[in-house]
Amino acid sequence: MEGTDKKYKKIVVKCRKLFEKKLSDYGTSWRILRLTSLTDQIFIKAQRIRNLQILAKRKVDEGQDSEFIGIVNYSIISLIQIKLGIAEKPDLNTKSAIEHFDKQVIRTFELMKNKNHDYDEAWKDMRIASFTDLILQKLLRIKQIEENNGKTSVSEGIEANYQDIANYAIFALILLENK
Repeated sequence: MEGTDKKYKKIVVKCRKLFEKKLSDYGTSWRILRLTSLTDQIFIKAQRIRNLQILAKRKVDEGQDSEFIGIVNYSIISLIQIKLGIAEKPDLNTKSAIEHFDKQVIRTFELMKNKNHDYDEAWKDMRIASFTDLILQKLLRIKQIEENNGKTSVSEGIEANYQDIANYAIFALILLENK
């Protein structure tokens, strides 16, 4: 398997290209979304992946890959929203939105490298279904933190959870690509 950093960046390029295309179609309409709405959007995608992994029959011709890419992009959008705050109307141009996207990807990549070092690339031996379950667990944690008005006493905050979700989705995409 190619090096993790190289594979990770290859997946990020795919995610970024879709982000750019969506910006072209919709602009930055996502700027009005509250974090709770973004959490729910990611939850819907993760739940669909879980259903695809469990159910034999599907009625929509889209697989796990597109949903994991959506999870990455919505996680990055969530990190941008945390940084900038929620807007009343779209307030970023395409160039600025992409710059914010890239900054959050770099921060998330750095976190992955640090954790990947400490965990000795254990993700390579994991199952894609486990990443799905971990993403759902992180989303339930975020929902609880949101219910607690963003406060935690001993746990990571919302931002770290979104970063982990993005990284888990990228790892799943790497594994899917290697199948």
